[in-house]
Amino acid sequence: MSIPPAVRRAFGEVACHSRSANRLLLDPRPWRRSSDSSRRHYASVAASELQFGQPLHETHPHILKAGEVTPGITALEYAERRSRLASKLPDRSVAVIAASSVKYRSGSVFYDFHQDSDFFYLTGFNEPEAAAVIERNGPGGEHTFHLFVRPKDPKAELWDGARSGTQAALDVFNADESRDIAELDVRLPDMVAEAAEIYTDFSPESRNRSAFGRFFSSSTTTKGFAKILDSAQVKPLRPLLNDLRVTKSDSEITNMRRAGRYSGRAFTGAMGQHFDFEKDLAAFLEHRFKSHGCDGTAYVPVVAGGKNGLSIHYVRNDNVLRRGDLVLTDAGGEYGGYITDITRTWPVTGRFLPAQRELYQAILNVQRTCVALCRENAGVSLDKLHEIAESGLRDQLKQLGFDMSGNALEVLFPHHVGHHIGLDVHDTPGYARTGRLTSGQCITIEPGIYVTDDDRWPEHFRGMGIRIEDSVCVQDESPLVLTTEAVKEVVDIEALRE
Repeated sequence: MSIPPAVRRAFGEVACHSRSANRLLLDPRPWRRSSDSSRRHYASVAASELQFGQPLHETHPHILKAGEVTPGITALEYAERRSRLASKLPDRSVAVIAASSVKYRSGSVFYDFHQDSDFFYLTGFNEPEAAAVIERNGPGGEHTFHLFVRPKDPKAELWDGARSGTQAALDVFNADESRDIAELDVRLPDMVAEAAEIYTDFSPESRNRSAFGRFFSSSTTTKGFAKILDSAQVKPLRPLLNDLRVTKSDSEITNMRRAGRYSGRAFTGAMGQHFDFEKDLAAFLEHRFKSHGCDGTAYVPVVAGGKNGLSIHYVRNDNVLRRGDLVLTDAGGEYGGYITDITRTWPVTGRFLPAQRELYQAILNVQRTCVALCRENAGVSLDKLHEIAESGLRDQLKQLGFDMSGNALEVLFPHHVGHHIGLDVHDTPGYARTGRLTSGQCITIEPGIYVTDDDRWPEHFRGMGIRIEDSVCVQDESPLVLTTEAVKEVVDIEALRE
């Protein structure tokens, strides 16, 4: 399939350091057809006739703007990400990243596909069975971007839907070279054999869990690749990508703000209604997320009535919501792959009982204090924010009559106050919590108190689980609360049912 020039992603004025970017900028004319199917060539085909494995502006203008590869993120931004990664690599080094595989519930019944976040961050390609190789081959981030994907296959597409194919890997996703993923086991060992260093998070031990696994079984060439991976020149890729991903671009923050806005409105809508069952509340939120602008839910929600709120990750959501109880709800939607993370706790009846109001307000006071410090000029880290939360909760709980001696706080507040967010709910895994927060980093602030039925605690608070969580973007002088539409003041929550 050949693709018209109109479908090529626009790069704008900024030159990037991949061969494809330079080629597009310096010679915008269509390329002649060549005998090498991995190289660019174009022909006149109506955009309406094209079929791809994911939405594009030409096929889904109601979702993407011109120049975007995924909602809100342009081809230029993806190219700049690859250039920034290449600039972190030593000369003559390569980075190898695998896409996710389709996961099956049973037999041929599959789960919803979710792309590997690192792969998606670098490519915007949202299909399984793919791999990207970035070769650093010059100064200033100059590199070659190889993309291995599934080829077009009318028989397979009849069952599973359209694939983008190897030509779209060049024309739409701006690879310098593209190949059939089936060639990976033959071509990759040669590509990495002469590399000074190899950066990847794939290892022989992980082959059964990785998208690479099926391509590295028992052939001589793949045994050679496994031997290369055992050598000293192989280094983990994740720390480099974490450094890139932890600071969000304006476009990423815009996507996260959209996810937060749509999700927050869904929460406020839910707090204004009465539900008899946890599953009904969960269904309401999922419907509101999707119908009001999100692509779907960001993670399995927690809808925990009464004592179920004492389990931090309670996800059965199958119980009754009883009058006099609180319901703790941890949920969020995603937009363009970017998530939001919200927790609100409110009375099933819409009105707090006195003890519920006291404990809720104590936690809210601490949460507001921590949110206010989510700014670069505060000079705090996530760990420092956790210390501030612990100190604040200890003081607030003492005022409510809790004995805070010994390990009391550890028992009542057993989790960290926050984590990074972005493409993942727990974004940039392994990134240190000790570093000072800087502008563009996005985190959660989520203090919570979980009071078990224990004589150690004041009786009128027992059985309560309360957590209040917002998604926040750090700015220079003030925080940007991404989820502000989800009300959290006591007076605002109670006013929703009046």
